Amino acid sequence: MFEKAQGEKVTLPCTFVLSEEDEGPLDIEWVLIPADNQKKEQIIIMYAVDRIYNHYYAAMTGRMQFTNPDPRSGDGSLDILNLKSADTGTYQCKVKKAPGVQSQKIQLTVLVKPARTKCSIEGSQEIGNDIILKCASQEGSPLLSYDWRRVAGTQELPATSVLNKNTGELLLKNASQDYSGTYSCVASNRVGTDECFVELNVTPPINTAGIIAGAIVGTLLGLFLLAFLVFCCCKKHREKKYEKEVHHDIREDVPPPKSRSSTARSYIGSNRSSLGSMSPSNMEGYTKTPYSQVPSEDFERTTGQNPNFAPSKGKKLFEAVCPLGNSEYSVMR
Repeated sequence: MFEKAQGEKVTLPCTFVLSEEDEGPLDIEWVLIPADNQKKEQIIIMYAVDRIYNHYYAAMTGRMQFTNPDPRSGDGSLDILNLKSADTGTYQCKVKKAPGVQSQKIQLTVLVKPARTKCSIEGSQEIGNDIILKCASQEGSPLLSYDWRRVAGTQELPATSVLNKNTGELLLKNASQDYSGTYSCVASNRVGTDECFVELNVTPPINTAGIIAGAIVGTLLGLFLLAFLVFCCCKKHREKKYEKEVHHDIREDVPPPKSRSSTARSYIGSNRSSLGSMSPSNMEGYTKTPYSQVPSEDFERTTGQNPNFAPSKGKKLFEAVCPLGNSEYSVMR
């Protein structure tokens, strides 16, 4: 049984000794036996009638050859170059020279080295916390094993650490600042190794109370600022609305009505001026008309029928304009 790493070279041995009784032609044949017994054997390379035939198996074209260019010397070993994981399987060498026949089976396992190994940290890197260092390879044949160590100093892991070689996890319990430093993880299997590094920095706990208080204060300030902006916007909106209402309510000024007393005064003044201008010399054109006195009951009845007429004020006004007495003249309005 052979175990090789992917990309390497392997030589599968096949030596033989011919007998004097063997008189027929020499045939050397290499075949790949499938894992499924229902399938036929696959010829890889063959030597017959002093010629080499290596075009039977396309998956290995250009990657296989006889170790000895002249297999008749008793060495029919096979070289396989640049191994791949798909090359894993059972190979058989057959040597024929009539009447003798010899065969030999060889198990080949192609393993993949660990590769693309990554290191990471899980958990808060604060004093007193449990921290997990993780290590995992993206490639590699099983069984993979992981090992952690510190790069600087004694390279010894902390006393509280717990290592799981199968999963690659390193648990650091109740971490302290002394745990800070560079750690290395080595992933390995039977054919190779791969390594990654991670930097651990254990720090004092963060003052969460101060952060929370700051967040609360900041939130309150933000709410206050928002409320102030809303208040300013509402105030501005009300001012604009009030200006529009005042603008629409402006009307043309109307002069106030004259009072009845001022009207009466003007009327009295005008009549006095007209009466005062009458003299014996300029009254000749006027005709004397006897004055008919209105019965008091008729006057009272007439004024009573008009609710808007004030008898006392009207009488005074009439007497002021035209005093009756014994005058023979009357002024008709």
